Amino acid sequence: MSKWQLRDKYCIAGIGSTAFSKASGRTVLDLASEACLGALDDAGMSPDEIDGIVSFHFNDSVPAIAVATQLGVPAVRYAVDTAGGGNAANLIVLQAIAAIEAGLAENVLCYRAMNGRSGFRLGGGRDMSAHGITQYTAPFGWITYPQAMAMWCRRHMIEYGTTAEQLGQVAVTMRANAVLNERAMQRQPMSMDDYMASRFIVDPFRLYDICLESDGACAVLVTRAERARDLRQTPVHIMGGAYGGGPSQGEDLFDALRWPDHSHNYARYIAADLWGKAGVGPADVDVAEIYDCFTYSVLMQLEGLGFCREGEGGPFVADGNIARDGSLPVNTHGGLLSEAYIHGFNHVIEAVSQLRGHAGARQVPDAEIALTTAGAMTCGSALVLRR
Repeated sequence: MSKWQLRDKYCIAGIGSTAFSKASGRTVLDLASEACLGALDDAGMSPDEIDGIVSFHFNDSVPAIAVATQLGVPAVRYAVDTAGGGNAANLIVLQAIAAIEAGLAENVLCYRAMNGRSGFRLGGGRDMSAHGITQYTAPFGWITYPQAMAMWCRRHMIEYGTTAEQLGQVAVTMRANAVLNERAMQRQPMSMDDYMASRFIVDPFRLYDICLESDGACAVLVTRAERARDLRQTPVHIMGGAYGGGPSQGEDLFDALRWPDHSHNYARYIAADLWGKAGVGPADVDVAEIYDCFTYSVLMQLEGLGFCREGEGGPFVADGNIARDGSLPVNTHGGLLSEAYIHGFNHVIEAVSQLRGHAGARQVPDAEIALTTAGAMTCGSALVLRR
């Protein structure tokens, strides 16, 4: 495994986001541009200084060059659109670092923009033709992402005795955080009784086990640490990052039929790489923004990244450890379950806000190191950030 040589050389110097809603009434290009301009204004940098722009999409966004044109960037030297789902939310930050390190750019905007509720909805473009992996899944009703994820969750329940109440604790905790977040789409308080009374969507998932569908955009500005020190905000250093998964990751993001053990996801396979590059471990993390497209994915990532032992994710959350005043505050903005689903990129925005001390009522006191993760099945990404 190659040694990470880039620790603390690069920073997130600016963040921006739009309002999150069910119906933006705007084009995705407009949303992307607003978030990117917000990140530039936050950093105190002009579009004239941008020479790189990176995004990821699920056939539901706008090209990087279109956003660069809209912003009036005079000369883009590096423009990349990565085809990927939530697994790529931290990957594009690593791509920005790689581009700068390689001399392809100096100041790189990273964004995710989508009309994920009023426009192209997740899963809407799946090919149901009888070829490839679909011929082995669709005949058995394995078509949508909730159906696929339910299989992983059920395996965890069978292997470790994970309960509905433990899944519910994730949902209830995310909602409690969202109540304090003015950006969150769902701010009404939710009790465990409310969770248990919600209707089943795909067994074992109830309504509140599944993330929101959202319109909106988020963006960050990545630059060298030396440049970030001269900008408007306190720099947030990138200590390390990782992307990947285990064997037999599949033909696409939906394919998990050959995965060796569905009670574990990608997280266990990138943990050593992530912590080794960052030079810290799970015990050093003050706040964690963990990909929560479904409640179960939080449990698997807590286990896989070493915050608790395998199979103990359920008891770990049930004991209150992921609450804002717990040993590991998780998804302090409300997460994908209650703030918004911007394919996990809103986790990066929240991590930076926490490390700056700008999170208001939901601020974790003295937060110095943050984790962000992205992905729920066979592949994913993560970053370790520091103040």
